[in-house]
Amino acid sequence: MRIFAISATYNKEFILEKEYSKPALDKRTALVKAESYCAYQERAQQEIRNKLYDWGLRHDDVEEVITELILNNFLNEERFAMAYVSGKFNIKKWGKVKIKQGLKLKKIPEKMILKALNSIDYDDYLKTILAAAEKKSAVLVEKDAYKRKYKLITYLMGKGFENNLISEVLKDNNLS
Repeated sequence: MRIFAISATYNKEFILEKEYSKPALDKRTALVKAESYCAYQERAQQEIRNKLYDWGLRHDDVEEVITELILNNFLNEERFAMAYVSGKFNIKKWGKVKIKQGLKLKKIPEKMILKALNSIDYDDYLKTILAAAEKKSAVLVEKDAYKRKYKLITYLMGKGFENNLISEVLKDNNLS
């Protein structure tokens, strides 16, 4: 009976190992898949690099595929940064701090991050802070004015807005 248990364990491990070991893609196939992956939506170089490693490519092949994607304009970090900022600000209503952190996680260079963040209109940014503050203020049930203000500021900072702008907007609109 003991031999059967060992045999079953061995077979189970063998089956699991077989299921998880995928054959590595060749460079040409990986390039075609990466082009399709990039055509679907804007991607950062680091996202593509990680995906290529997942597909089993070696370092030299990964860098060659990325170079090819850049030359064929499938991959453009500046375009990605602009699209990321636009989406996170206009759709998710994130502040610049949170957007900047997201871009840093994707290993976008600092100059490109600043350029993309500067594309946000200042007046629209303040209107977004105000809209978020008004929306949150409407659902806060806190009676104590100091706790209410603290909760509102904490919420807005969590959305990625700068503390000085939050204070300015709250003061100008009598929300503090």
